[in-house]
Parts: sequence; structure tokens; C-alpha cells
Amino acid sequence: MPIEIVCKIKFAEEDAKPKEKEAGDEQSLLGAAQGAAAPRDLATFASTSTLHGLGRACGPGSHGLRRTLWALALLTSLAAFLYQAAGLARGYLTRPHLVAMDPAAPAPVAGFPAVTLCNINRFRHSALSDADIFHLANLTGLPPKDRDGHRAAGLRYPEPDMVDILNRTGHQLADMLKSCNFSGHHCSASNFSVVYTRYGKCYTFNADPQSSLPSRAGGMGSGLEIMLDIQQEEYLPIWRETNETSFEAGIRVQIHSQEEPPYIHQLGFGVSPGFQTFVSCQEQRLTYLPQPWGNCRVESELGEPELQGYSAYSVSACRLRCEKEAVLQRCHCRMVHMPGNETICPPNIYIECADHTLDSLGAGSEGPCFCPTPCNLTRYGKEISMVKIPNRGSARYLARKYNRNETYIRENFLVLDVFFEALTSEAMEQRAAYGLSALLGDLGGQMGLFIGASILTLLEILDYIYEVSWDRLKKVWRRPKTPLRASTGGISTLGLQELKEQSPCPSRGHAEGGGASSLLPNHHHPHGPSGGLFEDFAC
Repeated sequence: MPIEIVCKIKFAEEDAKPKEKEAGDEQSLLGAAQGAAAPRDLATFASTSTLHGLGRACGPGSHGLRRTLWALALLTSLAAFLYQAAGLARGYLTRPHLVAMDPAAPAPVAGFPAVTLCNINRFRHSALSDADIFHLANLTGLPPKDRDGHRAAGLRYPEPDMVDILNRTGHQLADMLKSCNFSGHHCSASNFSVVYTRYGKCYTFNADPQSSLPSRAGGMGSGLEIMLDIQQEEYLPIWRETNETSFEAGIRVQIHSQEEPPYIHQLGFGVSPGFQTFVSCQEQRLTYLPQPWGNCRVESELGEPELQGYSAYSVSACRLRCEKEAVLQRCHCRMVHMPGNETICPPNIYIECADHTLDSLGAGSEGPCFCPTPCNLTRYGKEISMVKIPNRGSARYLARKYNRNETYIRENFLVLDVFFEALTSEAMEQRAAYGLSALLGDLGGQMGLFIGASILTLLEILDYIYEVSWDRLKKVWRRPKTPLRASTGGISTLGLQELKEQSPCPSRGHAEGGGASSLLPNHHHPHGPSGGLFEDFAC
């Protein structure tokens, strides 16, 4: 059966007092340390916080009507601030922008734009051979024929070369150009470069960006002035209508920068014979915003490769590239005006590839041909006016000069005058209407108006939340230690097993007792120096 040993330990009064004092000092130090580590309560924090109204609503003191009214005022102000802040955030996320227009100072010299012109008639009738008419039957609508003028189903001609056909049968600028002047100086067809478009063989004045011609004055007479003969007698007769059949007479003109290829079938304007057309231009430099305010294309600073076949990116070049990829996918060839080294489409499928494929291209951001606007763009605003030519006196003079009759002059001659209105450029820039700094300023104003807070006030609240949370986590993690013995008064009760484990005395063998080890007090053990009257307890 278990044996309990009751030990009564007594200390001298002189020794007990210092020990009690030492224990009391230790407890006071621990209490002071625990009191310093304890977090502040809400009332203490509210009384020291810089948030307006929090001390009156949650500070120390008795609860009453006044404190309730302060709490309602604080909650109402907080709700009003949150409502205003949500509205400001929604306005910022819409990314509003505005357009600022700044006229630039007049410059002594301005770079003249490139001017591309095309005769609306693609092929000269007199230049078409029988083989050309046979191959271009789907494109022109003319019936194929043999040399006697009869249609024959068994006709066979060598494979056509579309580039050669356009070069031979297109209108030649040397025949169309009757006079040319630029800034008071004579010019000729050699100042134009050949370029291919949907209208066939066209011509561009001032096409080289490396040697762009300058304009030194504004107004008429300081730009490009040309007189053209559109050669209506060379227009193709209409045998049947096709998608490429044209009922107009005149030329198409596009004014663009040297870095941009002509996209004249979409961006050009018409000039009619029998009129002198004045085109007053003004250079416009446009700056668009990238994401998230806009969708412009940002040029890479790491030398991002440009579009294949073009020296610089432009919307026109991007559209031509998309059209080329669509034609390649459908017809496994490209059209003459598209850049690249792929095979040119033959005339018999030329119109099919052009119409059915190009019409399927999308122009929106969701379509297969999405071409973003570059963030920096130069374009030319135009104002067009015209007067009728020739008058009666000049008609006779021109008829004699060019060996034509007056009717021919009225039906075929036109004058195009392109000039700068003034040597000033117009800068149009998109700007963010509501940026991050404006948002922070408005939020700070609303915080100060409704709750009298600032960034430091928010830091105070976060610091208090962290303090309370950390204290609770420490309490969860702390594990209380179980005492080994419980004492009441001056008597300690020990179990036998505890006494064996804690006793520093060695167990006695069978030699002394002839049985189990003895747990009686050892009165034979020599005592050391005693610190009190009853300090010895032996095994």
C-alpha cells in the first residue's frame, strides 16, 4: 500500500522574514514587468488618439447621452468619408483624360509632307495587249479576244507578270504632268517616286525621308503646284461591272508623312478635272496616352523590330501587313502593293483575293487586324477649296499650247495646289485628367473634413491593432507550468514516488535493514553548519 510521509518544516523567524521579503520583491518585479507588457485598453487609446471625436466617444468616463451623441457623430462622419472616398476611387479607375491643344511658335522652315497621287483609271486602254485583256478579264470586265477581235475559248497566253502589266499599262506621269512648280522652282516627273497602291501605279512627291524638301513660307505659291492631264480617252470602256469598275474621272490624292506608306484607297481625297483645287495644310503633332488611359502603341526603347518592309510603325503599314497576312492565308500569294518577297497573285484571282479577304478584316480591337495608334503621330490637317478652270480665254491658250481642243482641256485638265497655311505646327496632347496625386489630395481633404485624420492617424490605429493582436497571440501560445508539490502553511505532503525522485539521498541496501531501503530519519549523518534552529531533514 502507498506510504505517505508527512514532513513538517519549520524555519527560524529570522530566516523566514528575509525569504518572504525576497519573494515579495520578486513578485513585485514580475508584476511590474507584466504591467508594462500589457496592451492599452480602448479607452486609453481613444484618449490619446489624434482621430477627432474618438476620445469623446470611447475615452474613459461614464456612459451617457453625451457620449452616445458623440459616437453617432463619429460613425456618421466615418460613413460620409467612406462614401466620398468610394466615389473618388471610382472616378480615378475610369482613367479620364483630356486633350490639350498648344499652338507652336512659327518656324523659319517646315518640312513639306509627301504627296501621293493616283489616276482613278488603273489601266490605259491603248496599252493593253490581247494577252493583258485575257488575263485581266476578271479585273477589268473586258471579254477576252483573239487578234481578230473574236472571243475564243481555246486561247492560251504565257503566264502574266502583274508588276510588268501595271508598269506598262498604268498612266505614265511623264504624259500626265503638264507643269510642276515647288516654292517657285520648276520640278518634273523625276522628282516623283513610283509607288503601288490599290489603284495600281501611283506617284509620290517628296517621298524620301532622308532628303525631305523644306517649305520656307506659307500661303499659295510656296508649296507644290501641278497641272495634270488625266487622259480620259485612255479610260477603259465598261463592258460589265466588277468590284473594281470605276465611274469617276480624276485623281486620288493623299498627303502624309514620309515614314507612312500611302493608304490612298481609304485615306485619299478626289480631285476632279476642270477645277483648280487648293489644299491648305497644317502640321499636327499628336501625342496619345498609353495604357491604362488609352490604347496607343508605345515604341520600345530596346530597339524593337519594326514591321517587315517598313522603316517605322504606322497605322497604314500595320493595316497593309494584316491585309498581306490574310491574302497569304487565303491565296498563298500577295498583291503588288503589299511588301515582301512572296509570289505576286496572278490576275485571274487578283480581284477574288482582294475583295473576299480584305472585306473580312476587322478594324476594331476585337478583330483580327487591330492596329493601335502610335503614341506620337504626325498628320496634316486639310482645308480644300476649288475654282473652275479654264476660263474662256485660258481655254483657247491651253488648247493651242498643248495641241488639244477646248473641250478636251475642260474635261481632262486639272490643277492641284498644296501649301502650308502657315509655318506653324499644332500640338495636340492627351493628358490624364485625374491622376494619383489628385486622388491622394482629394482623399486627404475628405479625411480632414469628416474625421480629422491623416496618414499618421491611420498608422496609430494599425499600431494599436497590432499591439492587441500580438498580446492575444502570446496568451494563446503561453503554456502554464504544473507545480510539483502543493504546500499549505508549513506542512508539505509528498508521495512516495515523488520523494524517491526528488530525494538527493542514496537508497540503502539490504545490509542495514535486511529488507527494503529505509526511509527513516538518519540521525547518524553528520550535520553541516546550520543556518537556523530546525533546518535539517535527513533520509
